[in-house]
Amino acid sequence: MRNWKITGLQIITILFFIGLCEFLVQREIISDLYLAAPSNVIITLYELVADGELGRHFYVTLLEFSIGFGSAIVIGVGFGLIMALSKPVEGYFTPILSGLMAVPTVTIIPLLILWLGIGVVNKIVVVFLFTFFLIVFNTITGVKATLPNHIKVARVFEASRSQLIAKIIIPSAAPSIFAGLRVAAATGLVGALFAEMLASREGLGYLLNMATQFYDTGQLFAVILVVTALSVLIIGLINFIERIIFTRWKSS
Repeated sequence: MRNWKITGLQIITILFFIGLCEFLVQREIISDLYLAAPSNVIITLYELVADGELGRHFYVTLLEFSIGFGSAIVIGVGFGLIMALSKPVEGYFTPILSGLMAVPTVTIIPLLILWLGIGVVNKIVVVFLFTFFLIVFNTITGVKATLPNHIKVARVFEASRSQLIAKIIIPSAAPSIFAGLRVAAATGLVGALFAEMLASREGLGYLLNMATQFYDTGQLFAVILVVTALSVLIIGLINFIERIIFTRWKSS
């Protein structure tokens, strides 16, 4: 019952701010050059969906993000596990990864444009770079947080190394890994949009850039609304997968 009250209050708050924005723009208290009326945003969003433009650009951004983020998960989690379980590997690669992580990814984008052009591959690499290091270091942190007593119990029962990793270490590291995935997902989406705004002819970032150049505030807020919804869906999907995995582990 308490959750329903909180949800209701949140909805009322959102509706209040929507109504306030509509009132301020319609009464010309704030110019529509700086703030779009919610009604105008809805109309613009409908037009973008109706002519298929939004769907085409949405697909491009989602494709770039999915491939880049998916690659970062597979490589990042795997490499993080190897580093955490091998002292020599960790000692060798930690300074290298720390140095690379310290380089702002946005400063590399012009170089990636020179190497890869302004196509989809460029954006995939940007998403990968924005997310890879977060995933690696969160995986290492999670593995190292495994309780020594759990490992000792597994060894008492003569668990093999593969069983120790699969049954003890990975489940113990999972909360940290998923926390890293949530942060990395938001960061990766920002990276894709930034790369599209900088040099691209397609994608949601391109739509944002065009709206800014032509002072189309309605389109700007419409695309921001779509990006926000996409980010919420991605985080929600990660949370859903996390719940499924933990439920199976608990039942087994």
